[in-house]
Amino acid sequence: MTTSPPRPLFRAARTAAVVAAAALLFTGCAAPASSTDATSTEPSVLRWAFSLPTSWDPVTSRTGNDINTISLAYASLTQIDADGTVLPALAESWDYDDAGTAVTFHLRPDLVFSDGTPLDAEAVKEFFERGKTQEDSFLRDQLATVDTITADSATDVTLHLTGVDYQVPALVAGRTGAIASPTAAEADPEKLAAWPVGAGPFTITEFVPESHATFEKNPDYWDADDIHIDRFELTVAPDAATLVAGIQSGSFDVATLPATKIEEAEAAGLTVTVKPSLAVSDVSINANKAPFDDPKVVEAFRYAFDRQQFVDVITSGKGEVTHQPFPKGNPAFNPEVEKFWDYDPEKAKALLKEAGYDEGELSLEITAASFSEQGAEIAQAQLAEIGVDSTISLVPPGSSTWQSEVYIAKNPQLAIDGTIGRETPVQNLLAVYGPQGIMNLSGPNASDGFLAALQKVRETPLDDATYPEVLQAAVKAGVEQSPTNYLYSSPWVVASSSSVSELNLLPSQFRWEGVTVGH
Repeated sequence: MTTSPPRPLFRAARTAAVVAAAALLFTGCAAPASSTDATSTEPSVLRWAFSLPTSWDPVTSRTGNDINTISLAYASLTQIDADGTVLPALAESWDYDDAGTAVTFHLRPDLVFSDGTPLDAEAVKEFFERGKTQEDSFLRDQLATVDTITADSATDVTLHLTGVDYQVPALVAGRTGAIASPTAAEADPEKLAAWPVGAGPFTITEFVPESHATFEKNPDYWDADDIHIDRFELTVAPDAATLVAGIQSGSFDVATLPATKIEEAEAAGLTVTVKPSLAVSDVSINANKAPFDDPKVVEAFRYAFDRQQFVDVITSGKGEVTHQPFPKGNPAFNPEVEKFWDYDPEKAKALLKEAGYDEGELSLEITAASFSEQGAEIAQAQLAEIGVDSTISLVPPGSSTWQSEVYIAKNPQLAIDGTIGRETPVQNLLAVYGPQGIMNLSGPNASDGFLAALQKVRETPLDDATYPEVLQAAVKAGVEQSPTNYLYSSPWVVASSSSVSELNLLPSQFRWEGVTVGH
């Protein structure tokens, strides 16, 4: 069967800042970088203010946002272009069997990890097996349709599936297919979480938890000829108020920017790039916690939020209203969902009264990361309009509390959150609505109807005429069975110095192939 689905999986990731804490400081030595600029003897250096991953090990990395930093040190089996088409990467090609229940990836020859371990079929097999079995793996739900893995030759590895699943080639374009060294994983998996060993465009040379990581260009990267950065410095983004000044001063070269800062950045002479992303923000609701264990309260909150206000204030009008975890223009976007719940505070009040709450009798806590404070304040004000009192609990930057309390323990009643999208719509739907979904605050709640609809998506070839209809049906089933309210989509907004060439911004992630930086 065909190796590359002709139908794009998406057209339009978002700027999220989730910072991980690690236990140790690691430093290492690397060979001096050689400049990619033939006219200069100085190495090219790029400084990126963004975030650190929740883990440097793709198996224990927790969030979709991590692909942006994981991909500095790791290469995936496949990659996705700006239109969402799956392209070769570590794997030169792939083939399904006639039944659609096995897919064989054909690796490039002579691939090697940064520790010298061969990146062959056996290494890929061991990575996926670890992803399926390691106790703290966050890939298990993503690999649920993978039954067994076989290394058929040095360069051929086959994923034998539990059933038909045509999403796999796109699935392995992200963290799920970011192959880590089996030698490093076997020697010390805890160290791997803080010191990546992959076959990506860069190799790590220094890591200070909650602060920064430094990389050198990896000459063994399969696409090294298209990497023009010799030294890469990743730092935790500072407060939004200082981003523009930080680029002006040369503290960093590139940073994601709140839309409200666009005019300031342009006035300072910086380059501002605005491109489509898969980012969608939401008010995540926990049906396992009172008062949301009452369906009447859940229904009331369906009508409580003025989505356009979020678009106008937070995205400066550059985003769009959406009631689902996909932006308008995405093949998964279901127009029917947008007609379900219009903003209607009077109806919300009436439903709360039916649930036994008069005005001022219901109080709850809104949990938000520090960078989502503005969204929390808008939600708080809108809830006050329907007679609901609330307090805001902010998780500070650099804290692991969000990961442990929100994504793992599912402790909040209500949280301001969002998805940056994934390489496949099935991945995204699993993450936000699935039983083990990291952003399903009501987990493990997931309806049988939703899971059946998701399986039908997997079984439908991407070039089948019915694929959009099947996909949108799964989105509708997910939205209907979840109490979470999606609010608005937002584009990438990135500021950079004039020394940086045009950025390689895909809807799902930052890439650095083709990017150059002057001295």
